[in-house]
Amino acid sequence: MRFLRTVLVPVVFLVFAGSVAHAQSRIDCNALHSQILRQNMRFCIYLPEGYDAAARAGKRYPLLYFLHGLGDNEQTLFNSGGWNLLDDLRRQHKIGEFLIVAPEGRRSFYINSANGKFRYSDFFLHEFIPHIEKRYSVLATRAGRAISGISMGGYGALRFAFAYPELFSAVSAQSAALISASPSQIDAAAHSGSPLMNVVTAVFGDPVNVAHWDRNDPFILARKHAVALHRMEIYFNCGQDDNYGFEVGAEKLNRELNAEGIKHEFHLYPGDHSITYFLSHFAEVIEFHSRAFGLSK
Repeated sequence: MRFLRTVLVPVVFLVFAGSVAHAQSRIDCNALHSQILRQNMRFCIYLPEGYDAAARAGKRYPLLYFLHGLGDNEQTLFNSGGWNLLDDLRRQHKIGEFLIVAPEGRRSFYINSANGKFRYSDFFLHEFIPHIEKRYSVLATRAGRAISGISMGGYGALRFAFAYPELFSAVSAQSAALISASPSQIDAAAHSGSPLMNVVTAVFGDPVNVAHWDRNDPFILARKHAVALHRMEIYFNCGQDDNYGFEVGAEKLNRELNAEGIKHEFHLYPGDHSITYFLSHFAEVIEFHSRAFGLSK
């Protein structure tokens, strides 16, 4: 089961540990060996036209971390049409220049697993971010760092931003996997054969480890760090007919943020949980981040 169906563009193939040129922008794909996860973790990064010369001259770019959905990988954003959209937005002067890096997330929900066997959050915070911000010419500051994601990655983006508001100045999510069900309801659904809930319990425990769930719950984190979130730019959207009912969680988050007086932008659009829906609003997300970075005119 996939939260986001991948549509691969036949003429584009990203070579692992290499790079591909496209309208003078470039996608670099490589891997980092994680000591925490004890394996190689892949990533791809979008570098705008003129990056190499500008980097040699000392220019540092803002950086957007992009987290993919379940069943997808670090190449999905760029292989499914996102690359063309990015270049089009730049040619039309609708966005400024910043880098976008997409790490491999597997089926982790971008958190440490309840059993401690797959510590993705620790890897991301303590290995991946430092590696990327050392390897590429970026602004390694809160103001120059933002995070986004789709579906499972939307959950991950909101969770990272709300848990570590000192690290990120902006967050966005599309069709985020915000599950409003209680841990006991998740357990019951998993035992009845729900594919979605089986994925959830694989990460959060079977039965769900309630303390672990609460530590990573974006709703709880939004209340816990409400004061800090007043300094963060927040955007999220979801389809009105999401295949997994994630519009319920999106509306709940909207209410939570309103209750805390946290400024944010929320849209419930016509559409389902698909690559078509995601791409139809991708430009809106990228323009949001360009404004949040202070790059738009």
